[in-house]
Amino acid sequence: MATNEGDMDLKAERGAGEPESEVKSHPDIDGGWAWMIVMASFITHVLIMGSHMALGVLYVEWLEEFKESRGLTAWVGSLTIGITLIVGPIIGLFVSTFGCRKTTIIGGLVTALGWILSAYATNVYYLFMSFGLIAGIGSGMAYLPAVVMVGCYFQKRRALAQGLSTTGTGFGTFLMTLLLKYLCTEYGWRNTMLIHGAVNLNLCVCGALMRPPPSCTSTKVALHPIEPGGQRTESLKSEPSGHSIDVHWPKQQGSVEEEEVMSLSQEDAGDQECENKDNVTLEVIFKEKYPLRLVKALSRMTNTMKTGFWKWYSSYIGDGSLFSNKVFICLVLCALFAYCSFIIPFIHLPEIVKLYGFEEENDRIPLTSIIAIVHIFGKIFLGLASDLPFISAWNVYVIANLAMCFCVFVLPLMHTFAGLAVVCAFLGFSSGYFSVLPVVIEDLVGLNHLANAYGVIICANGISALLGPPVAGWMYDVFENYDYSFYLCGVLYMAGIGCLLLKPCLQDQNHSEKKNSLTSKA
Repeated sequence: MATNEGDMDLKAERGAGEPESEVKSHPDIDGGWAWMIVMASFITHVLIMGSHMALGVLYVEWLEEFKESRGLTAWVGSLTIGITLIVGPIIGLFVSTFGCRKTTIIGGLVTALGWILSAYATNVYYLFMSFGLIAGIGSGMAYLPAVVMVGCYFQKRRALAQGLSTTGTGFGTFLMTLLLKYLCTEYGWRNTMLIHGAVNLNLCVCGALMRPPPSCTSTKVALHPIEPGGQRTESLKSEPSGHSIDVHWPKQQGSVEEEEVMSLSQEDAGDQECENKDNVTLEVIFKEKYPLRLVKALSRMTNTMKTGFWKWYSSYIGDGSLFSNKVFICLVLCALFAYCSFIIPFIHLPEIVKLYGFEEENDRIPLTSIIAIVHIFGKIFLGLASDLPFISAWNVYVIANLAMCFCVFVLPLMHTFAGLAVVCAFLGFSSGYFSVLPVVIEDLVGLNHLANAYGVIICANGISALLGPPVAGWMYDVFENYDYSFYLCGVLYMAGIGCLLLKPCLQDQNHSEKKNSLTSKA
């Protein structure tokens, strides 16, 4: 399927305002350090989303431990997953202000704290706060930068890179399911939470690898006004991710010796005698100007926070806001209706298998592991397909969602383990559309708004994930059957896909509005 005219226009607008030729020619774009970013994002998905998809193991343990209803206990897992995604817009503010590296490191620390505190839970309500709220916020702080950074480091193979990095969800689900089962059997669920909390500290290592992309780095020389004392200063600014570091060199008229200091520092001259003079001069300046430099550092930090806030604020308010894009609103509505269909099987399948009497078969080949393994191949395949020049990422996204909706309707009809395994395999493959989602979002809103737009999408996913599993649990408590939960999810999924199918009509309206505005200006 060839890309339509609207997609071509959107892709042409992507990345506007950036020195694109310089960025593409940089060795770290589509290669070099970019693959380290993919690895860091992959490990982040393993630790966060993989653990979330394996929470069905702990869900069974919590049911036995606290003796609460299925609907109430399901809130623990859904709160963690939901809050991880719901805080997306707020985390977008952190990314705009402090950058992806600091946000991820702080998120790793908070996530580990949430898991460790949960080991001392005395009831389900304690888990709501420790695991649902604290671990959820920390996971959200680490998850969003992992997706955004891959988009910043890749131009030509962005869908493939996103696919490879997000396969960490599938690998993580498979590994974490086995790991949590083993740890719960050997040490109990409380010690499992402690061990897994320590494992989550590796998110800080992933954050340390996320150095600012080349497109965010520039070097320039700027003149500052006259400083107190009759001196003019010149600052060499190096701005990674919006932060600047000023190194001030004093400049007085008629001072040949200090002019030499400035020229030597900028040209890296190697004369030993002049270097000694430089060191003495700089040492005196730093001692005399320390309070002033501290004030300037605080001022720069304040300006950085203001810039990040207004960049974040302008993405949601005003004529150029994300919500002025009608197609993007349809994408948000689809995410709101659809994501519960992906979460519910992971939370409730372990108990569904237990109710059907397939525990032995599921112990040999867990159904959630089947979804996770095939999910990996689905992400890679759909990512490769979306990078082809004659295929539209939007069409791949819509078709994959249709296939997954079909699987949701068929899953309750399967009453044999083999039938459940086949449907779970198709469900896992079609859910690989998550690798295409960042590319679709970027085509709609541009690279500059990717972090905030993706934050809105995962926020909608979070609301769906927050409500889906508890509703499924409550419906089981009423009907003593999970089938109606899947049927309800399928109907909601169809409504979300209906929103996606409105795109051609909405794009025609946008093009006509643009033409009318151009003719009126002419």
